[in-house]
Amino acid sequence: MTENWRTIDIDQYDEDAYTEDEILAEFESGISPQQASADAQTRSTDVRNLLTKGDLNSALLRALEDPPYGRQLAQAKATSTQTLLEVLNLFRADDIASVISSLSIDQKDLLMKYLYAGLAKPESYNSGVLLTWHEKLTDIAGTGCIVRVMSDKRTVF
Repeated sequence: MTENWRTIDIDQYDEDAYTEDEILAEFESGISPQQASADAQTRSTDVRNLLTKGDLNSALLRALEDPPYGRQLAQAKATSTQTLLEVLNLFRADDIASVISSLSIDQKDLLMKYLYAGLAKPESYNSGVLLTWHEKLTDIAGTGCIVRVMSDKRTVF
């Protein structure tokens, strides 16, 4: 018996043990990273056009469409996160609750994912604004939203 018995990988002896790649493979979108980046750029352009027209609600809904899920989509995820968080910064604090109330459960969960993505990078995004959105979203969607986001293997960052 070896002295480093704590470093033995016992999962190698378990035929039912899955690797991270096997677990995450089922969440692949099936599109290439280039296509995902192009889709994210198109979505970002659409959002900017809606913002130019002053239609914040439609811009938020467009930013929440088709999130890039997958392991090799870092650029698309960064673009999507940047786009959505730019939209959130434009809302007045008084309007946040009514906007969140108009979202579906899936959109609320996705919004929470993007909030956590932004909060993970305080040097890039305004944490005060994100925490305000988080507070209002938790008040409206409940803590179940947080649990669903934390337990979901699909990430946007």
